[in-house]
Amino acid sequence: MSKPQAQSDRKSEILSQFREELFAEGILHEGDTIGADDGTLKRFLRARKYNLKDAKKMFVDAQNWRKEVKLDELYDKIDPFDYPEREAIFDCWPMWFHKTDKSGRPLNLQFLGGLDLQRLSKEGVTPERHWETILVNAECLTREILPAATKKHGKEIDSVLVIIDLRGFGLSKFWQMKDLAQRSFQISQDYYPETMGRLVILNAPSTFTIIWNAIRPWIAKETANKVDILGTDYRDKLLELVDEENLPLAVGGKCRCDSEGDQSPRCHLTATGPWLEGRAGWGPNAKEGEYKSSRFDAADTNSHSSSIHGDTKLVNGLLTPTSETSVSSSSKHSPVEVKQTA
Repeated sequence: MSKPQAQSDRKSEILSQFREELFAEGILHEGDTIGADDGTLKRFLRARKYNLKDAKKMFVDAQNWRKEVKLDELYDKIDPFDYPEREAIFDCWPMWFHKTDKSGRPLNLQFLGGLDLQRLSKEGVTPERHWETILVNAECLTREILPAATKKHGKEIDSVLVIIDLRGFGLSKFWQMKDLAQRSFQISQDYYPETMGRLVILNAPSTFTIIWNAIRPWIAKETANKVDILGTDYRDKLLELVDEENLPLAVGGKCRCDSEGDQSPRCHLTATGPWLEGRAGWGPNAKEGEYKSSRFDAADTNSHSSSIHGDTKLVNGLLTPTSETSVSSSSKHSPVEVKQTA
């Protein structure tokens, strides 16, 4: 037997043992929304280098955190694709899911140049409410987005391609969002481990070395090794990873998400991807019978659009180039502890 095959067999054995012990010790139960599938369990094992004891502790911590923040109740309350403040939040903290790359991984795009937390407060979104939407956005990745991508592509998809555009982002905006970003990094790494397959940073400013040195301690070494830092000449690199029709116009692709001509591209609001195919939402639009599963009507896309003039324009919080250039049952169990074995 070859060494790679032996390692694969050993990991399969550890996975089976991990699942058996989680259920036997009351850490995991059928219907728990954290997930009992192979993909979820393998992410926790990979994050702890297949050390069973460490992976189990990480899983316990995640389960207890979910109960502490009442995540299932929060997800019942906020549909991540349909809630009243969604457009205001995406305008002031542009961060959204959109289609998939060539490997089938969902795209997560973040345009930090459009960051404006002060404006978000003026829009009536409290820091507490904003944090709730961040948690729901993180939860929808593992609860809906990755499973839908896996089903669509007929293979296990357990991570995303993150694209962060830093055009217009400097130290003043970094200090504005530093604490919130650090909390978000911690949530992702501690409770949604190994979900970032790759991170591509575009338009890194001259001050990026200072910013990177500040955030690098927050990031696990394994995560830092998945980062590509690019300048302004990034389009060819992105097109190696993402088909043109799936890449938003704002980062050099052709996707406009149903907008035409001088209309502002709608990619940041449509959340287009396999996760919306046949999805029945539970937000205010769904309650009014107006939920669109995978496309927005032209009338809807026109109602909030802006014209684009010149080389670029700040549109809905994004610097956009011209055309030229189904809820699972909630876990109600008590906090769990790792049982020590001899």
